[in-house]
Amino acid sequence: MAGAPPQELTMVPRPRGGPALHPGAWWLWSLGLATAATRTTNPLLLALLVTVSGYVVAVCRTATPWSRSYSAFVKLALAVLVIRLVFAVVLGSPIPGTHTVLTLPEIPLPDWAQGIRLGGRVTAESLVFALYDGLRLATLLVCVGAANSLANPARLLKSLPGALYEVGVAVVVALTFAPHLVADVRRLRAARRLRGRPDRGLRGLLQVGLPVLEGALERSVALAAAMDARGFGRTAEVPPAVRRTTGALTLGGLLGVCAGTYGLLTAEGGTYGLPVLLAGLAAALAGLRLGGRRSPRTRYRPDAWGARAWLVAGSGVAAAALVALSGAHDPTALHPGVVPLTAPELPLLPAAAVLLGLLPAFAAPAPKEPA
Repeated sequence: MAGAPPQELTMVPRPRGGPALHPGAWWLWSLGLATAATRTTNPLLLALLVTVSGYVVAVCRTATPWSRSYSAFVKLALAVLVIRLVFAVVLGSPIPGTHTVLTLPEIPLPDWAQGIRLGGRVTAESLVFALYDGLRLATLLVCVGAANSLANPARLLKSLPGALYEVGVAVVVALTFAPHLVADVRRLRAARRLRGRPDRGLRGLLQVGLPVLEGALERSVALAAAMDARGFGRTAEVPPAVRRTTGALTLGGLLGVCAGTYGLLTAEGGTYGLPVLLAGLAAALAGLRLGGRRSPRTRYRPDAWGARAWLVAGSGVAAAALVALSGAHDPTALHPGVVPLTAPELPLLPAAAVLLGLLPAFAAPAPKEPA
């Protein structure tokens, strides 16, 4: 446009101290820790998993908007734990117990609601069982939050295959919504404090919520315009036979992955679980390979998967595998009993496996900020 001042193009410099770690390695590491958390209800092991993930986040994260989302996931995990305990107190638990903590007034329910109660006797055994179960889910959320605060979502999107590019954009937009939301809330609360206005309580929440919603809508409109200007959604012409083959391979592969995973998780499907899982993965990868022809695109400065990425991803996978093997060898160590009440013990082999998750703190420390 004539007379308009030229716009300055800004580029984010790469941090010093070597190339940044591949974002897929962070997600594999965190998913490995999350898998290990799903295999145990031992509170000592779960606390160790939370400590390992928190230490790695403290050492390896950089000063970016998405890195500040870890605290939000920790708060969400604490809320889940509290809600699980409240449900155990109000709705009861099928776990029998002899140590009564308190007795609430019980509300009678009709016959069709058998097995459910409101109020009644609350035992220490049921509370401990709810604590173990809620702590497992809370640890899972903390591990996912660690990946969300360490992996750059834009670089993760760039690393996806062409067939998953559109789905990856939707996932990345969803993942970056939480960090931007946290940053907006902090910025608006700081601005209200500087103006001498309340930033806590119901009134402060209502006064902050509207500007946050307005900012989210503005970012959505700007993102939609940018995606349309860059040709998002345009696809190349491929023969109908290739489209049908791609759909069949992808759908069949995903079904095979689901069936194989179910077989591995159950005792009855141990014989067919691994072959079906491998066949499903092969079919799904072949479908993704063919589906990439519909979205031709180039990658500018693609992230390399180097030795550090192998170490980070391998530490999480190794932790999950060793914890699973320990559970097959000694299941009582990973799932301490609550009837009768006994103090949980820390098994050495699973604990050593969880400590392998600390490897990223030494293999991939936070890069130095540019001067």
